[in-house]
Amino acid sequence: MTVHIGAAPGDIAETVLMPGDPYRARWAAETFLTDAKLVNEVRGMLGYTGFWNGNRVTIHGSGMGMPSLSIYANELIRDYGAKTLIRIGSCGGMQPQVKIRDVILAMTATSLSTPSSGIFKEMNFAPCADWSLLKAAYDATADTKVGVHVGGIYSSDVFYDERPDLNEQLTRHGVLGVEMEAAELYNLAARYSVRALAILTVSDHLQTHEALPSDQREKSFGDMVEIALRAAFPNSAK
Repeated sequence: MTVHIGAAPGDIAETVLMPGDPYRARWAAETFLTDAKLVNEVRGMLGYTGFWNGNRVTIHGSGMGMPSLSIYANELIRDYGAKTLIRIGSCGGMQPQVKIRDVILAMTATSLSTPSSGIFKEMNFAPCADWSLLKAAYDATADTKVGVHVGGIYSSDVFYDERPDLNEQLTRHGVLGVEMEAAELYNLAARYSVRALAILTVSDHLQTHEALPSDQREKSFGDMVEIALRAAFPNSAK
């Protein structure tokens, strides 16, 4: 048990999927796992551990934003022995070829600042995904109909952005989408020598102003969860 996670020793699997929304963690666990057990509900941040194709996996919420994710990822890695962490979340598309419902596999994550910025001081550290997870996730999309993009994303400190000039430059430099957590996840993975990847469903678009209707989100997010599980356990995919 830690300050923010009430799971008992051994309750957390070495592979953890991390949606931002704790209710999405519950939905994913009920939909994809067998024998799913609630292992954490401190402060309403739900975590479940069960099995996918015989492999033990935890699905645990991270909250919104890098400071919140940093708390849970730190404790999952340091205190519970998590070795593979995959963010499964939504993002805003930033390129014309990126469509609503597409999936982005985040190779790198740009940010203005992260909770780790104080460690690096004047250095602009470049956090990136684990190559084995990135490749496995890309391979897992081969038999799906979802559009897939691999490249850089932007992890923002704010949801209500008032920097159109910054978005313009990010788009100009090929950034595929914007979300709020992946950069710090990649920083922590590098620090603790564990594997991390962000798999993101495009739920809205900064250029076209399209947005995924709420009644269609579940199926689209389901594709993302399936890709994440196949990436984590490539030898156990159906």
